[in-house]
Amino acid sequence: MADELHTRLIEPEWAEQLEALERRCFPSIPPDELYNAAMLRNLAIDFPEGNYVVFAGDEPVAMGLGVRVDFDIDNYQHTWDDLFGKTEESGDNPAGEWYYGTDISVDPAYRRRGIGRDLYERRKQVCRDLNLRGIIAGGVIPGYAEHKHEMSAATYVEKVVAGELYDGTLSFQLENGFEARGVLAGYLEDPTTDSWASFIVWPNPDFVAH
Repeated sequence: MADELHTRLIEPEWAEQLEALERRCFPSIPPDELYNAAMLRNLAIDFPEGNYVVFAGDEPVAMGLGVRVDFDIDNYQHTWDDLFGKTEESGDNPAGEWYYGTDISVDPAYRRRGIGRDLYERRKQVCRDLNLRGIIAGGVIPGYAEHKHEMSAATYVEKVVAGELYDGTLSFQLENGFEARGVLAGYLEDPTTDSWASFIVWPNPDFVAH
């Protein structure tokens, strides 16, 4: 059955298919700001146990990706390039104490089926299994495009957190236990949101300090 969903750990040979999937999921972001096949191949080699791909039959339709990093959570301002630059390396640091969520992509045709929630839960389990401090990420805020002429990104995020506004990405992240700690300027080039993102954190309640 072509539409039957199953989830697997990432493998290098899927890199080209996953690159195409990401392009479908983020059409407003320039391709050079997204994962390419070489980066995905390296990620699958360096940290396969932390990255998941969802298939419908033989076709990848979603993925939840991330790497281990060292990160000063009290000084969180950064951009994608600050962490990963334009290199094709994965950016994974096996000694890193945080799981940095680099990508949640769900094909538009497969949204609202619980896939994103499942991928978040799998990421949380990676943190528990590897005793990581938690998940951090720069999160796109697509709904800000409709409000950027009337309020700052920080005000928009505050209103989403307060439940006064709904954002298709950030509201979902909040529902899944994430905290919005602030906003990131120039995080990823995206003219629709003037390149703003939220900074989100999921602290691992089971983390044990070394």
